[in-house]
Amino acid sequence: MLGAFAWYHFVFLLQGLLWTVILTGIAFGLGIVGGFLVMLLRISRFAPVRWGTAAVIQVVQGIPMMVLFFLAYFGLAFAGVELPSIVSASLALLIYVSLFLGEIWRGSIESISRTQWEASECLSLTRWQTLRLVIIPQAVRLSLPSTVGFLVQVLKTTSLASVIGFIEVARAGQIVNNAIFQPFLIFTLIGVFYFMLCYPLSRLSQTLERRYHVGGH
Repeated sequence: MLGAFAWYHFVFLLQGLLWTVILTGIAFGLGIVGGFLVMLLRISRFAPVRWGTAAVIQVVQGIPMMVLFFLAYFGLAFAGVELPSIVSASLALLIYVSLFLGEIWRGSIESISRTQWEASECLSLTRWQTLRLVIIPQAVRLSLPSTVGFLVQVLKTTSLASVIGFIEVARAGQIVNNAIFQPFLIFTLIGVFYFMLCYPLSRLSQTLERRYHVGGH
């Protein structure tokens, strides 16, 4: 017998949506810092540093995101470090976001003309001054569309955090559906929630791409 969808079910879904946004914000906010560090390692003057960082990126990017969640939660617990699900989920996503953002930004920096590096050397700027004053401001503009687009991917990836007990919006939907068995209604609502979050970001990414790429040529 089908149950009735009540207001408190909707509120529970909204709470799950809030946790989805919180997890995305934590992972992406910390991932910006981690991604900057990864980017610096990828453009290091020392070849072993570049190669080692590239190898780590290849290994981690070859691991399914669900496995990273398991390692961050059950793996650390097995090693004696027990973390709440939100901390484990944030840690797994932090690694994921940092490595991907680092590669996005590294590509943007390497796309800057070599002559700008040479011109900066002629002005007696240090490598860090060249990066900070000349290269990074241009690279940020070039990487903005890809960065915002990647944020959409991160937001949707948070749904996998349910495998370690974290109740985001998709998991909240499963719980409500198990109670009242109205899958069409519940998962349509969840789809609408994701659309409301992702569509504006996707449009922003497209707008930035037109402004900084198409409009810049």
